[in-house]
Amino acid sequence: MDSLTDVAGLQVGHARVPGALALSGTTVVLAPRGGAVAAVDVRGGGPGTRETDALDPRNLVQRVDAVVLTGGSAYGLDSASGVMSWLEEQGRGFQVGPDPAQVVPVVPAACVFDLGRGGDWRARPDAATGRAAVQAAAGTESGAPVEQGNVGAGTGAVAGGMKGGVGSASLKLPSGIVVGALAVVNAVGSPVDPLTGVLHGEYGWGRPAYPSPATHQEAQRKLAEAREHQAQPPLNTTIAVVATDAELTRAQAQKLAGTAHDGLARAVRPVHLLHDGDTVFALSTGTAAVPDLDGLNGILAAGADALSRAVVRAVRAAESVHGPGGSFPAYRDLYPRSVPT
Repeated sequence: MDSLTDVAGLQVGHARVPGALALSGTTVVLAPRGGAVAAVDVRGGGPGTRETDALDPRNLVQRVDAVVLTGGSAYGLDSASGVMSWLEEQGRGFQVGPDPAQVVPVVPAACVFDLGRGGDWRARPDAATGRAAVQAAAGTESGAPVEQGNVGAGTGAVAGGMKGGVGSASLKLPSGIVVGALAVVNAVGSPVDPLTGVLHGEYGWGRPAYPSPATHQEAQRKLAEAREHQAQPPLNTTIAVVATDAELTRAQAQKLAGTAHDGLARAVRPVHLLHDGDTVFALSTGTAAVPDLDGLNGILAAGADALSRAVVRAVRAAESVHGPGGSFPAYRDLYPRSVPT
């Protein structure tokens, strides 16, 4: 199905902040019971994160129970507390006492800046939003496709003045190992080649659909006009989860998170700026053995490819938003013949 949930055991759920002037939400990647090996690589200059120190391979905790991707800037990180409370109720987490119920769920999180994009500066995710998102994830069937576009943490996402969103993709290697990615595309840089109108991440994947020069010129005019009516600059960031069913150590998972940033750099330009907080988490569910060093290199390369495709799919799936918080045209409306139906 070409999404993160092709990695068996992972579930994804979204929740949106309620209200007519709200344009934000939360996305949760729920690990299998018992958790997943995890790592993180932060390269943006303005990150907003929670519990990322726990993922250092030198530290105690070996597995995480969920990863939270959220809107609301640093305020939205409160959504992770709602995920933690739900996991505690399920008895899922790092056991810290003799009673099986005495657990501390490990829930790293990262946020994007979308404050005020719906018109209400204070409409942001909270613990209730996180709880709704993790419940939505738990309610999905195994392998259910990930909903994409203006959902969850991508509800208010903007990339280079254009509407961003959530996208997901996956690859199956010749060994049978699966590598998947989920991205929340909300960047200072643009996903679009300014010379052609082709999405950067499409180069190298078959034949890009080149819009006509007239279409591209008109799209650039509309986008420039929309930027003049955007209340806030396109701050930060692109955050993602890359996962595999291969059995990785935490050090290997950290390498996967790092090489996945290559895919982000292909799909959004420029990237890793001071106004970005680009963060990639890596998860390993460990149900498949890595055959050898070449096999591990294949996984690392696939992580970058999957993330690049996830960015493309996020931009393609996004829908235009016009409201009191600004006008954010979508790629599908600016370049209608370049988006597959």
